[in-house]
Amino acid sequence: MTYLHDQFFLLTETAQRLFHEVAKHEPIYDYHCHLSPQEIAQNHRWENITELWLGGDHYKWRLMRANGIAERLITGDASPREKFQAWAETVPQTLRNPMHHWVHMELRSYFGIYELLSPATAESIWKRCNARLAEPDFCVHGILEKFRVQMVGTTDDPADTLDHHLAIAHTGLSTQVLPTFRPDKAFAIDQSFYRNWIEKLATTAEMAIVDVASLFSALRKRHDDFHAAGARMSDHGLDRCPALPCSDTEAECIFQKALSAQTISATEKEQFTFALMLFFGQLDAEKGWTKQLHLGPFRNVSSRMASALGPDSGFDTIGDSPQGHGLVTYLDALACRDQLPGVILYNINPRDNYLFAAMTGAFQDGSRPGKIQFGSGWWFLDQKDGMELQLNALCSTGLLSRFVGMLTDSRSFLSFPRHEYFRRILCNMIGSEAERGELPDDFETLAQLVRQVCSLNAKQMLAATSL
Repeated sequence: MTYLHDQFFLLTETAQRLFHEVAKHEPIYDYHCHLSPQEIAQNHRWENITELWLGGDHYKWRLMRANGIAERLITGDASPREKFQAWAETVPQTLRNPMHHWVHMELRSYFGIYELLSPATAESIWKRCNARLAEPDFCVHGILEKFRVQMVGTTDDPADTLDHHLAIAHTGLSTQVLPTFRPDKAFAIDQSFYRNWIEKLATTAEMAIVDVASLFSALRKRHDDFHAAGARMSDHGLDRCPALPCSDTEAECIFQKALSAQTISATEKEQFTFALMLFFGQLDAEKGWTKQLHLGPFRNVSSRMASALGPDSGFDTIGDSPQGHGLVTYLDALACRDQLPGVILYNINPRDNYLFAAMTGAFQDGSRPGKIQFGSGWWFLDQKDGMELQLNALCSTGLLSRFVGMLTDSRSFLSFPRHEYFRRILCNMIGSEAERGELPDDFETLAQLVRQVCSLNAKQMLAATSL
């Protein structure tokens, strides 16, 4: 049987029908990713397949390191052709890792190449990919149109000017590209770059920041600016939700210590983070936004390599911080203030699947369907096993029919086939259960469920946040 054939993952006739007749035709709402707004605004083209495929992709970098590839051939000064060869040497070793699927789905979907990448095929595939890159339609906008991407949600710092987003609006691109408010650096009061970030935020917001009140005013101003630019979602990447209350006086004292570069204790950082998170929840609730909470990773754990290469270089891992108490405390604090916005919870440790899935049901308020969501398998869990675990926990504790579905969370414009990957897994789960008599034998009912999860719920979520 051909590798990655038309029916891969689809083990029953009903699963095959659901995918080929329904899921594969649904548009993509990629509401959380890390694509570059600048590259979208400029309709970027790539010089070679290495730039497109390996530039900034820490998923691939981790596997190359595990395969004994020298850093020079990963993030170093080796030529693009040398780096591509090193990747071609690694790919045959990735069998049973989801990357083996993703690589060859991308080769087929973008380049029409059905050969397996290996050292023997590397030269031929290098040439054919680069020839395809030179064709007029192979550009950022062409890719978004090819995959029928209706919406992209980028991830943006409140100190960003949003100039690229404003430029995108004048390109005529049919894909809606919306910024996402991600103020993680606001929490970094114990980091050496914090004062520089405050100065950048002050410049962008066009106001002096000298105390907590002016910090909050600047952040509110940028939140307003994001809303005007189309933003309808925020995002926070945290080890865990903070749970220590913080008075106005304590927040002011901690902020002044940070401005004067004094040492900030772990307790003070958690208190200040809690104060900020309450404020951000209030802002989101006022505008009807949806807040995303990405919780649990241990970041940059190899301090030597992180120091040499910077963040997002592949030296992060699954964390084991307790999540329940902080999350309950935070969500309850917002709910008690009647300031709980829509929320999507993402866990990185699979042990927390049922914790997060059940948590969503404890904070629904009947104001709209699926207001509080258990998000798709994230980072180390965005593969077949992780997706099935997430879906099973969600289905067992809540409503699959209201799930907002898959996203790429990617920095690469080659990642859109991951929506197909998810849709095949979803259709196989539903179709197989229907043929076992565990779901009704009613194709249109099942088809509507698939449509809702693949696109309609995400579309409705974005509409619900557009006040």
